[in-house]
This record gives sequence, C-alpha cells and structure tokens, in this order.
Amino acid sequence: MRRVGVHSEVGKLRTVLVCGPSLAHQRLTPGNRHQLLFDDLLWVHEAKSDHHDFVLKMQERGVEVLELGQLLSETMDQPDGRRFVLDRVITPNAVGFQNAGFMRPWLDEVESARLADHLIGGITISDLPEGLGRAMMEEAFGPVEFILPPIPNTLFQRDPSCWIYDGVTCNPMYWPARKPETLLQRAIYKFHPSFRDVGFKIWWGDSDDSFASASIEGGDVMPIGKGVVLVGLGERTTYQAVGQLALELFRNKAATRVIGCLMPKSRAAMHLDTVFTFCDRDLVTIFTDVVDQIRCYSIYPVNDEGTSKCAASSSRCWASCRKPLA
Repeated sequence: MRRVGVHSEVGKLRTVLVCGPSLAHQRLTPGNRHQLLFDDLLWVHEAKSDHHDFVLKMQERGVEVLELGQLLSETMDQPDGRRFVLDRVITPNAVGFQNAGFMRPWLDEVESARLADHLIGGITISDLPEGLGRAMMEEAFGPVEFILPPIPNTLFQRDPSCWIYDGVTCNPMYWPARKPETLLQRAIYKFHPSFRDVGFKIWWGDSDDSFASASIEGGDVMPIGKGVVLVGLGERTTYQAVGQLALELFRNKAATRVIGCLMPKSRAAMHLDTVFTFCDRDLVTIFTDVVDQIRCYSIYPVNDEGTSKCAASSSRCWASCRKPLA
C-alpha cells in the first residue's frame, strides 16, 4: 500500500506530483494570458523538453514522479470519478443550458485520456462533435471561443493541494482562473486507485460549497515538523482559511500549533515559500525586503474538540491576533 504524507520541509523527497506543459499552454494567447495569470507566452516545445529533463533528473535520484494528466486520465476510467467531475463541470451555469444538454452525453463516452486533456486544456467550440449544437455555436461565436476555459496553472502543483503530515488539503484558490484546479485534485485523491484506499484524510476543502473569502494556496503552507505548521498570509491566502484549517488540524490531532505569517499583500510576496525557504532543519534562505515586514501570530488547541486561541491574546477575534509575538 502507498504511504502518503509530508512531515518535513527538508526530508527526503520520495514521491512528487507534477504537471507538464500541455494543450492548456498551447492555448495561451496575447489576449487571454493575463486573465489566465501568465505574464508571457510559453515556448511550449522547449517547455516540454525542460519539463521532461527535470522529471528524468528526479527519477535518476530515486524519486517517484506522478503526472497529473495521467492520474486524471486514470481517474476518468473510474465511473464514479468521471461522474464526480462532470456533475460539477458540465452544468448550465458553467457551460450554458443547451451546451450542457449535448456535451454531457459526449463526455460520458469520450476516451479517458482525451477527457483529461480537455479538463486541463479547455474545450473550444471547434472541439465539440459535429452536430446542430456545434454549428449554432460556431455561427454565433466562432470556432475558437472557449466553452470550458483552460487551466494552465496546473503547471504549479504545489498550490491546489498541500500535504500536511498524514493528510491533505484541497485548496480553495484565490483567483477565478485557478479555482477549477481544486476539483481535479479532489477527484484524484478520492477516486484514483493509488489514493482511494490508502486511508488518509482530506483535512479541509473537500466541499462544493462556496468558500467566499476563505482561500489558501500550497505555496504558503509549510509543515516544518513536530506538529508545527507555518502558513503565510499574503496575496492569496486569507485568515478566514487559516483559521478553519487550524481548527480541522487540531480536531484531528494532526498538528499542535499553526503559526500565521502576515506578509505584505504584493506580487513580490505572493507565497511564503518564495521569500522564506528551508534548506535544512536549521538553515533557511530569505528575501529580506519581505521577510523583515512579516508579523506572526500563533494558534494552538486548548481542548480535545479542537477549540483554539491565539498566543498573542486570550481573545479569539482577529484584531487581537495581529500583534506580533513577544
């Protein structure tokens, strides 16, 4: 049985989840790149070559490399996994009432690998099978209009989920362009044969509810060992999410302390791991301009039900937690 979990920022890397450049990156254009959170277009051929080289280097060092596209394809082989995703993606609100009516039967039967490609790479009108629905859509909007947008930020697999000790979070993302990534992570962890029967918990985020202002990304989350978790609060991770995450970790006795690191809300401080990076148990590199502005507060459990409070004050209100620790 596969063992899963992350217990240190500097332990030996045994298994890693990656996502190479794909159809989603071929569909980046000067007109949509900013909306899809890319500063520039990729030279996709070279990016694929670089990704392949990186994967080989990890494998040569004994690291098991899991590819998101392949895992997603294998998840779509599972009838319950395919149903779970399509029930949430092909809806009148997402793709339109008429489109949902003729797309769902098509996607119920399409080859799993092709379905996985389109879930990441998007679906344009020209991708639809021949028929009345496609002809009408092409006449109205043109063949390259997206019905289902691509999600090219799957390239950054640290963010849509993060392993914290013996479990994982499926992260509600901050920007709309990244929100669909979380659903794919949920499906893989719940239905893929490599994960389905392993016995880990999804600490938080496995819900179809709107998370409103609660967002978190894995680049801000660091399980540094001995039950302590650092979480950066900057551009994309909010205190609404951190409080809920801490509560679930404490309820499950998965952590003993969560330290919130309040960063400037700027692009330079996008994620904690970009400005504060562990190299060893007692060695980190820092981006001083940002790290010198970080203020911290600490949350810890006070009973077995997971009730928590902040180290800075006995009050649970957020305002009292904004003071730096002594």
